[in-house]
Amino acid sequence: MIHLRYFASLRDATGKSEETLDRNSWTVKELIEWAEENYAGFNNKTILVAVNEEYARSEDIIQDGDVVAFIPPVSGG
Repeated sequence: MIHLRYFASLRDATGKSEETLDRNSWTVKELIEWAEENYAGFNNKTILVAVNEEYARSEDIIQDGDVVAFIPPVSGG
């Protein structure tokens, strides 16, 4: 199982703060593609992904038991 967490505007886009997927292995790119197909708010290419609290690259592997956080762009002032 892969545990997903959504923050800020992505929580609004999905209608949930977290969910679990029954997958054993995926690349970050494959997971983003899945999210883009399932949630309209994921068509923004500036979303950052963290796996187990470390920023991940698109080719990184997500494995069973990992926690994935989707982090939208933020601005401050």
